[in-house]
Amino acid sequence: MAAAVTRRAGCAALVLGLSAHAAIVFGQEVPPPAYQLAAQQAGVPSPVLYAVALQESGARLRGRLIPWPWTLNVAGRAERYATRAEACAGIRRALARTPVNRIDAGLGQVNLGYHAHRYAHPCELLDPYRNLAIAAEILQEQHTPGEDWLVAIGRYHRPAGGAPAARYRRSVHQHLTRVLGPGASLPSARSPMP
Repeated sequence: MAAAVTRRAGCAALVLGLSAHAAIVFGQEVPPPAYQLAAQQAGVPSPVLYAVALQESGARLRGRLIPWPWTLNVAGRAERYATRAEACAGIRRALARTPVNRIDAGLGQVNLGYHAHRYAHPCELLDPYRNLAIAAEILQEQHTPGEDWLVAIGRYHRPAGGAPAARYRRSVHQHLTRVLGPGASLPSARSPMP
């Protein structure tokens, strides 16, 4: 078990090209470079994308919550894998027994059914950079200019809104508060962010 956790930590750091933890600067948790890049390309604040990933695929590793790239949600049950290949095999098994719209994959937990037009093969969603780019695109599509990003965050989870979207917004807001630091306000999409 300890070897699997150690291997998992090493794999995540290698795949993401960064340390297993985001940098802490002046009481704020700076989103890792991969999140900054995907967010910038989509016009989404990087703390928003990072907070969504913490909510969607967050796993405890060495006492810290970090987004885990090889996370699946199959019919409401989280599955975490040590490697991309293992997660891809998990997707294939899930597709054999579960409706495609009940399977989410990767850092942003992109739904295989609702977002099938965004990938050629389901295992593409296990590429952290591709998954973050798709998640950022979805967030941008759910955002209305001039509207609070928390509303878009709720629609990311449930476009129809309602109580499930409100619960999700509250959960992501807690992560966002941690990422931004105490007393910080949510940036606009065009604000320069670390």
